[in-house]
Amino acid sequence: MNFFSTIKLVIGNLRARKGRSFLTILGIVIGVAGVIIIIALGAGAKSLILGQVTKLGSNLLRVVPGKGESNGPPIPGLVITTLVDSDAAALRGSAQAPHVTSVSASVLGSATVTWDNKSIDATFIGTDYAYQDIFNFTMQSGQFFSQAQDQGGANVVVLGSTTADDLFGASGVDPIGQVIKVKSSVQSEAGGVPLRVVGVISSRGSSFFQNQDEMIFVPLSIGQNQILGIHHLQAIDLKIDATENMDSSVQDVTNILSQRHRIQKSVDKDFMVRNQGDAVDILSKITDALSLFLTSMAAIALVVGGIGILNIMMVTVAERTREIGLRKAVGATNAAIRSQFLLEASFLTGLGGMVGIIIGILVSYLAAKLMISLGYDWAFVVSWQSVILAVGVSILMGIFFGLYPAFKASRLDPIDALRYE
Repeated sequence: MNFFSTIKLVIGNLRARKGRSFLTILGIVIGVAGVIIIIALGAGAKSLILGQVTKLGSNLLRVVPGKGESNGPPIPGLVITTLVDSDAAALRGSAQAPHVTSVSASVLGSATVTWDNKSIDATFIGTDYAYQDIFNFTMQSGQFFSQAQDQGGANVVVLGSTTADDLFGASGVDPIGQVIKVKSSVQSEAGGVPLRVVGVISSRGSSFFQNQDEMIFVPLSIGQNQILGIHHLQAIDLKIDATENMDSSVQDVTNILSQRHRIQKSVDKDFMVRNQGDAVDILSKITDALSLFLTSMAAIALVVGGIGILNIMMVTVAERTREIGLRKAVGATNAAIRSQFLLEASFLTGLGGMVGIIIGILVSYLAAKLMISLGYDWAFVVSWQSVILAVGVSILMGIFFGLYPAFKASRLDPIDALRYE
């Protein structure tokens, strides 16, 4: 019997047992699709993280109040007031920190924004004129508040693109020059602080799972004194001239603030200096480890599918013992019998692998579209390595788990096989 006749015979046998063949293929489909989906989601998550760095910049430091993680997490609800405006001023243009090019102090909170009887909830950031330079964004219309407006405490506000659309989109009114009122939950003033819109920021999307387009930006003194009623800072952001100077700048900033806060030992620090690049490295490692773990789980599904093929092929040999005896009686060789059963196992895994690839790519694409629709910079990535890995493993499973049944079938004695009931 030639190769094509064997293929025809294999297909005929599988079609005669459609239900069993389907269930056998299903295990391989799940395993292959799982490997492709998990690797694609891992690549998409990594692209999201790297996209945040590209958007914000990898040469950023952030100083936040409170002790380092080695001393345990802060007490929930505890307000830490160890960072103040003069700390940010000391870092600007300091000879002790020669690689720091921009410094921006900030406070953050939630507030209700009102215009013409329409109210929405938004996150506000009280910051200074350097914020735009540090976070590298462009204006859709108008301009970010100036140094004079910032230092003079002018009642001005810059809107995120979504906030501007929510407030003014339906009316068709140009936001620039309009007066809105901003009121936080801790604010004593009943009507809120009136602020004149001077700019709208171009859409920035989500950054580290926070939608930048739903924010508003006010001068630091307005955010501190009139909205939150505080005199401390919640963060100081710094831009460094080059990524290779990040580590030395961390030490420079630490030294300056330690001197100002009269800190003698590092364990007594009442602030933390965070490297944006280090945070991304940690997140990338977590993403890689999680992807590896989930890929291992999907690989186990492939092995389970292979064991299913072994079981099915053993049952098939038992069912077709008389057929095997008849074929050997009319001249079929051991090699021909082995080839038939190996081809059946390989065909099942190969077909399952192809279907798994299609399903894996389709689900990965739909997941990417969903994440993009939610505003995340999610890339649709299906690597050829993941496809080769999934299909290669599935075919190897078919050959490996098909060998024993194939050899068992080829070694049957034709006389005993014909007598088999």
